[in-house]
Amino acid sequence: MRGAMIYAPGDIRFESLEDPKLLHPSDAIIRTAVTCVCGSDLWPYRGAEPIDDPHPMGHEYVGFVEEVGSEVTSVKPGQFVVGSFATSDNTCANCRNGFQSNCLHREFMSTCQADYVRIPNAQGTLVATEEVPGEEFWPGLLAVSDVMGTGWWAADAAEVRPGSTAVVVGDGAVGLCAVIAAKEMGAERIIAMSRHESRQKLAREFGATDIVTERGDAGVEEVKELTGGIGADSVLECVGTAQSMSQALHSARPGGNVGFVGVPHEVAVDGQELFFSHVGLRGGPAPVRRYLPDLVNRVMEGRIDPGKVFDLTLPLDQVAEGYRAMDERRAIKTLLKP
Repeated sequence: MRGAMIYAPGDIRFESLEDPKLLHPSDAIIRTAVTCVCGSDLWPYRGAEPIDDPHPMGHEYVGFVEEVGSEVTSVKPGQFVVGSFATSDNTCANCRNGFQSNCLHREFMSTCQADYVRIPNAQGTLVATEEVPGEEFWPGLLAVSDVMGTGWWAADAAEVRPGSTAVVVGDGAVGLCAVIAAKEMGAERIIAMSRHESRQKLAREFGATDIVTERGDAGVEEVKELTGGIGADSVLECVGTAQSMSQALHSARPGGNVGFVGVPHEVAVDGQELFFSHVGLRGGPAPVRRYLPDLVNRVMEGRIDPGKVFDLTLPLDQVAEGYRAMDERRAIKTLLKP
């Protein structure tokens, strides 16, 4: 098969690789329908995470089941499936508590920008659609495997409620999907923080009522002005930098909540400041599997269309250009077709 490998910052290559094989009775092999580049893939691409050895890339996927291990009964060959970037048995104590991304047998997916993918913990990880969906639904279902599920977790962790005010920090694919989530959960006012016109337009299409272009302290002040000097009920942090976390914490009202889902890089939280702010803070890798059945249904019923975050579509063999386009902010998110 063919797949993407990263060798060094800025060095993505499309190569012939060994076909995946079933390694455990709980595995499945899928043929990729579509895959993509994630904003978090840019951390190693930009040199913000070490690359010790060349390795495959990609953690978002939908596809067709090719083969299953002897312990897998929940899906069968030929079915179209959606999974999570974090695999789970969906039976351990952490899974039963709704935190499948902290499953005791968790494995993070990392080989999905390829023709075929081995899925560990397939029994608990994969969700099959009732029938093979039309290709027009594939981008939305692919978004559900990570960015839509992660945006939903941001809203859930921040306790978005009907009639509330929500702020979304970050205008990448996760942030834009977080706008969808806040809207679906009933937020009356959704303030999207964005400096890019194309992303602002999509945020408004997804349900944003206000746009704040300022960042840092100026951005916080603008949020305060929009909320009567108090701050927002819920803040959805979807970036992962020190500035974005500070901006999120200071944009929440006393008693409000911050859901942080951007992978933190050089983020430190002042415990005393947090203590006196009365702001709740929750985040981590999104428990996408918890939300998969619901989000798949919302996509298939046309209630949400997170696939619109894909504004560049390329053949899989042009994956390196997909990374460049996102790195240079020429694209929000790149869809890759094998």
